[in-house]
Amino acid sequence: MQLRIEKLIYGGDGLARLPADEHGKGKAVFMPFVLADETVEAGIVEQKPGFARARAETIVNRSPHRVEAGCPYFRQCGGCQYQHIDYAHQVATKAGILRENLHRIAKIELETELVTHASPPWNYRNRTRLKVQENSAGYYRFNSHQLQPVEQCPISSPLINRAIAALTAQKAAEWQKFIREIELFADSDDSKLLVEVDAPEIRDGGVVAKELHDLLLEIAGVVVFRTDVRSRERKQIASSGDTHLQYRVENDEYRVSAGAFFQVNRHQIGTLVELATQGLSGEQALDLYAGVGLFSTVLSKSFAQVTAVEPSPTAHTDLLYNSSSNVKAVRATTEQFLKDAGARLRPNLVVVDPPRSGLGEMVVRKLAGMEAGKIVYVSCDPATLSRDLAGLLKAGYRVQQAHVVDLFPQTYHIESVFQLTR
Repeated sequence: MQLRIEKLIYGGDGLARLPADEHGKGKAVFMPFVLADETVEAGIVEQKPGFARARAETIVNRSPHRVEAGCPYFRQCGGCQYQHIDYAHQVATKAGILRENLHRIAKIELETELVTHASPPWNYRNRTRLKVQENSAGYYRFNSHQLQPVEQCPISSPLINRAIAALTAQKAAEWQKFIREIELFADSDDSKLLVEVDAPEIRDGGVVAKELHDLLLEIAGVVVFRTDVRSRERKQIASSGDTHLQYRVENDEYRVSAGAFFQVNRHQIGTLVELATQGLSGEQALDLYAGVGLFSTVLSKSFAQVTAVEPSPTAHTDLLYNSSSNVKAVRATTEQFLKDAGARLRPNLVVVDPPRSGLGEMVVRKLAGMEAGKIVYVSCDPATLSRDLAGLLKAGYRVQQAHVVDLFPQTYHIESVFQLTR
């Protein structure tokens, strides 16, 4: 059947509608790898009571923003959704999706400009995680848990691509018998690599760590983890060489250990930090979901006291290492910390960078009760951002600045920074 794509939605799909039924309603149809205003010949692949999924067979009317993909695995590999869209239009599309989520979920109409910050569209990732199955390394296929072997990844850094080539050149190596996943993490100038290995079945990972360490001159170290199948507890069991990298962002350097979270776009981390910290000063700042201290390290230069809260033992250890004397590093979840200490705090600034699940009602309520003059919300999910902003705006905050920082070109993911003030 022939369908017209109304718009792209968060998640990468285009939205179309089936012909209206007897009630005058057309069921929503979702399909990947299309663009707004295109007309496509489509085949239905799944029917649900409230919607359907389809596959575009032929593009009848092409969007002027449609381009050839820059990766030979596009549409087979599940990592990218937007390679068929010219990059400027990708950024504009993400800004539009964010605005639509704010309006639909929270009835928020931005009164300030939504500023976009584009990235180099290729070779931007400093980290990638490869699946290993049957002597092959790669990513999951689109909408599948089947392996798509790869020999390159155009959105990853040049050094990571050299490592992928070296890994895929190995045939029946010892490490392939035990490993489920390999994560490659490159430093800021793309000269050193930290390799993180997930090997749930292995007992002694020393041999595997050494074999991988010798694979490429730029590999600074290899760390092997074993995850208990029942408890899901992840334990470091072996290493070879360094267990961390030093990562430089503008004028600051961070120790980032294997297993610690760090932002993945090597070109945009400085922009993210600047938007979250520039021009802000005072007596006390609170950095929630602090990680290794990406924001608190900079805030410590303009605030007399910074409290940084992070639950991960690995990231918290790095946070302690990276912190100056006026940063108090607290190991706790944000919920635990605010429940125990939130009522006593009156910070001038709160910076939050939560996971995709967002803040949630309890955290929003506690933040509102602190009456901080400014809140900076760094978000990786427009739906949970919209939900949380609704609560904060109801508590008396207003949006002073709004930014889309494109950390994930060629994908649907949206990173944003909102500065709120009372």
